[in-house]
Amino acid sequence: MRRLADLPSPKGLPLIGNVLQLESERLHLILEGWCKELGSTYTIALGPRKAFVCSDPELLQTALRERPERYRRYSPIESVIKEMGANGVFSVEGEAWRPQRRLIMQALASTHFRAFFPTLQAITERLYKSWRRAAAGGEVVDMTHDLVRYTVDVTTALAFGEDPNTIDQSGNAIQDHLALIFPMLMVRINAPFPLWRYVKLPRDHRFERSLAAVKLHIDGLIERARRRRRDEPAQSPRNVLEAMLVASDEPNSGITDAVISANVMTLLLAGEDTTAHTLAWTMPFLCADPQLQARLHDAAAEVLGAANVCPSFEDLRRLDLFEACAHEATRLKPIVPLIFLEPLEDVVLGDVALPAGTPLFFVLRPAMVDEAHFGRPELFLPQRWATGHEAVQPHDTRAYAQFGAGPRMCPGRHLAGVELRLVLSMLARNFSMELAVDRDAIKEVLAFTMMPSTMPVRLKLLRSQIF
Repeated sequence: MRRLADLPSPKGLPLIGNVLQLESERLHLILEGWCKELGSTYTIALGPRKAFVCSDPELLQTALRERPERYRRYSPIESVIKEMGANGVFSVEGEAWRPQRRLIMQALASTHFRAFFPTLQAITERLYKSWRRAAAGGEVVDMTHDLVRYTVDVTTALAFGEDPNTIDQSGNAIQDHLALIFPMLMVRINAPFPLWRYVKLPRDHRFERSLAAVKLHIDGLIERARRRRRDEPAQSPRNVLEAMLVASDEPNSGITDAVISANVMTLLLAGEDTTAHTLAWTMPFLCADPQLQARLHDAAAEVLGAANVCPSFEDLRRLDLFEACAHEATRLKPIVPLIFLEPLEDVVLGDVALPAGTPLFFVLRPAMVDEAHFGRPELFLPQRWATGHEAVQPHDTRAYAQFGAGPRMCPGRHLAGVELRLVLSMLARNFSMELAVDRDAIKEVLAFTMMPSTMPVRLKLLRSQIF
């Protein structure tokens, strides 16, 4: 058995250790570089405190399976998110998590998507029309911008019963405020000292203005949902917000107004960020491979026929290849490159003794690009996610933890799969694509999730379109 003091560590400075080396936007790249230098387990010094850094997927799986009893998220995550009034199902710990998790899981269960499919279809059709206009006009599409608007429209319609149609809006929309929140979360969670609680810098004032705008938006969503409940009290809850309002009226439910507001913000943030960036990261791989684009076009045409968008919920099952492209893109460009945990009690993880409260930084990409877990790992091969003769071996799905694992696996993973299939099949059916910048100009930016610094794409219509 080893202790933290027995593990290798990168060189740092006296007293502050490695703190000045941990740039928030590049934290994943810094930790990955030290993995190459020091191995799969090492420590970093956060001032006088040591953090355990690990890229071993088996140890990550152990910690995720033993949540929430023996491990929790890194405590500064809950502290910072609670401070901004968003301590919902993602960040809340202890017994408060269970009733929130139950409601969110019920609302986002895949069994609901059949009834919701026409709305999903309509929002995807709206995105198609926006891209068709851009292609016809020779405009470059800002993929990250458009995809964030798409995913917020989907999340708001499904979870809150309203379709804001931000895709067709120009100028300021709620997404512009949401976009400032995740980067500031990353900065504050990794700050060695909570300076913002004592001195406000310009970026803190911008953050607070955006946070106030988002909260005002959330208050409006909740008030309109309450009004619908008052007008139709006998109607069963039609979305997660209405389900939370009904639950809040039950004795000892644990669902207070603060919990409702926090989970609305959690769903908005999660809905606009993870799926949008997953879709965005598929673009450079598809743009670089015209043969794959042709293959995807044929696969989409076989299912969609003359339609621009997948015509039925049942047809989604025939679009496995498109979700496989997204999985493969995030194997190489993980939107969740790091998972931050800490033990609630003294534990032994692998052969390392970890005191309660030790920061645990799990680095995900090294295992996903290791030939011990994935065959020919340097290549973009969507077929590795298929079954049968096309599968590429080895294929260790336990090393792919983009949705987490264990009891707190992401409740939105089924919705994400539907969105990925709808958008990528629509794109492949109707357009060819190429990057409008050199691929090397696209940088990885860690803003809680990993997003591209830019993703401009030129689209070209593949067939005659009637406006």
